Amino acid sequence: MITWLVIGISWRLYELRDSDTERGAITNGTDKFGNHFSRTVYLDQGWSAADSLWFYTVTQGSNLLPYSFFLVLEQPGSSELFRDDSSMDRYGYLPQRPTASNPDGLPAGMVRDEYQGKAYMGFTCAACHTTQINYQGTGIRIDGGPANSDMETFMVDLATAMQVTLENPEKRDRFVANVLKHGHYNNANDILADLTKYAQRIKTYTIVNSPRDSKRPLTRYGYARLDAFGRIYNRVLEHIMSAQQLRELLADILSEDELTTVMSNVEPVLSSHDRDHIIEKIQDYLTSKQLIRLRNKIYNPADAPVSYPFLWDIPQHDYIQWNGRVDNSGLGPMARNAGQVIGVFATLDWQEKDGFTLSSVLGGQGFGSKHIDFQSSIDIRNLRRVENHLRKLTSPSWPEHILPAIDKVRMARGAEIYSEYCAACHSLIKRNDPERRIVARMISVHSVGTDSKMATNAIGFVGYSGILRNQYVGVSTGNILLQQQAPAVALLTAATRNVVTTPDSDKWIIRRWLERSFDFAYTFFDNEVQSSLKNGYYTPDSTVSPFASAMAYKARPLNGIWATAPYLHNGSIPTLYDLLLPKRRPGDPADGEYRPDEFTVGSREFDPEKVGFKTSGYPGFLFRTHIWGNYNEGHEYASGRTPLPDGSMLPALNKEQRLDLIEFLKSL
Repeated sequence: MITWLVIGISWRLYELRDSDTERGAITNGTDKFGNHFSRTVYLDQGWSAADSLWFYTVTQGSNLLPYSFFLVLEQPGSSELFRDDSSMDRYGYLPQRPTASNPDGLPAGMVRDEYQGKAYMGFTCAACHTTQINYQGTGIRIDGGPANSDMETFMVDLATAMQVTLENPEKRDRFVANVLKHGHYNNANDILADLTKYAQRIKTYTIVNSPRDSKRPLTRYGYARLDAFGRIYNRVLEHIMSAQQLRELLADILSEDELTTVMSNVEPVLSSHDRDHIIEKIQDYLTSKQLIRLRNKIYNPADAPVSYPFLWDIPQHDYIQWNGRVDNSGLGPMARNAGQVIGVFATLDWQEKDGFTLSSVLGGQGFGSKHIDFQSSIDIRNLRRVENHLRKLTSPSWPEHILPAIDKVRMARGAEIYSEYCAACHSLIKRNDPERRIVARMISVHSVGTDSKMATNAIGFVGYSGILRNQYVGVSTGNILLQQQAPAVALLTAATRNVVTTPDSDKWIIRRWLERSFDFAYTFFDNEVQSSLKNGYYTPDSTVSPFASAMAYKARPLNGIWATAPYLHNGSIPTLYDLLLPKRRPGDPADGEYRPDEFTVGSREFDPEKVGFKTSGYPGFLFRTHIWGNYNEGHEYASGRTPLPDGSMLPALNKEQRLDLIEFLKSL
């Protein structure tokens, strides 16, 4: 026991060895939109330098593409590296210097991960939950803050870069030669085979998740947003597909002869160990039109992007996600985090096997003659440790040594306004209180009046159950049988439940079960959040509508809100000042102040008066609020247009009152 304790302590000290005082941040430069910063600083959020760097580089089982491929891949139109700092900055990712835990100097949140003896480039939590604010030459890094990244464009351009490398002989030769130097491959043929595979895989991912509806404008993400749930659902729907279900779907698309040819090639794959990315494997046998038709049958459009949530106080929450869908008690954090790794490119080696196992029984599959083995690259142990690590993270305080000092007179007046207009939903907490608990106040979409697309998609999307068919999923009102088609949220629940009960196969059998049992026990008994009723004003779940409560959005304490622009769940309002204005509607006077119908996002340059980022004068992403998914109406309490949850309507604030309230919000 003492030996194992010494080993454990030594390993933890090794993991925290990276204590670079500047946390690997590039301390000066000019960003993609010409904003210059001459220093980068961190605020006191309860983490040391070693804590931040561990968070940036701790792996979670994300396998986007071979690691050496990412290191040497060139940009489509030049010989500059795709991973070049200026390139990563263009997508909103934060460039880093090489440090002990990041020797290749990857951006914050990108890391070398390993699975079954192979090295991959993958994402860590920091890719979506670390941000930087620039003000008068100073860059302020915020740990746990919402990223200002554009993952949608990053993935599209990555697919293009790989395809161009395949097609351009000079690029291809340089790529092969440079990959061989890293020693991960022995010959050019293997490199080209994997380049072909991953180029097609990433291209397929971008096509599957692209918005599609010819009857209305498409919802593009831009910076600072991602439809994470839509993309997670789609990865689950791909990997639970069964041979029988695929045959039935293709029967509506192909002739009998075509179907026979395709299935003779695909069915052996579906029954083998190599059933990962099964849709990818049939693409050589389908035309472009046939692939689009199959895509539209299997997948849902990932067209409800939301702002990346900020992570401080997450372990102390009772319910998680913008619509409060996830109960954070007991083992909830384990399943929640496993679900997000499914979305960020975990390898999912799910396959059917004979008999049953302890894992399958614990996962709810019963004692039948067949079971599904849910092996994956997901690192449950590290996910549990990240959750525990976040307990120390606190919200950032407004840095008066960098930003303009808070006007204490205005702040005092703003506190009174907050008590009247905001406190009914957004309770006040002490940011660094170790005993703090966060009770989410759920407000129905109908009541708050904000864009409904995220909530509608979350409970309305369905998919083919495939290998999960006839399993049961427990919800608050009972069990749901997964029929041929089932709610996507229930399919995700079943998949994550089985993933977390399946220990790592590449470890000795006793070790794998001891470690997984410890992770279960630690998560369950160490989690101080217990199951409780949802608080707020919403339609509760029922046997008729088991997910009705998810048609609501969560109001949480606003400590650190100044560092989390843009605002509302879908990022449709650029600043706190704009949030306090009404949406202009027909009949409103032309000379009034209103929320902007369009604004530019992508800049990190901070506006301390309105509290948000620069919204014009640079070639960022143009955010248009007339598109469903981007609507910016609702939550107009300060404008006298949205009634409080108790039905009362408060008068509209004037400009001076809005400025007073903002000054108080800065202080939280």
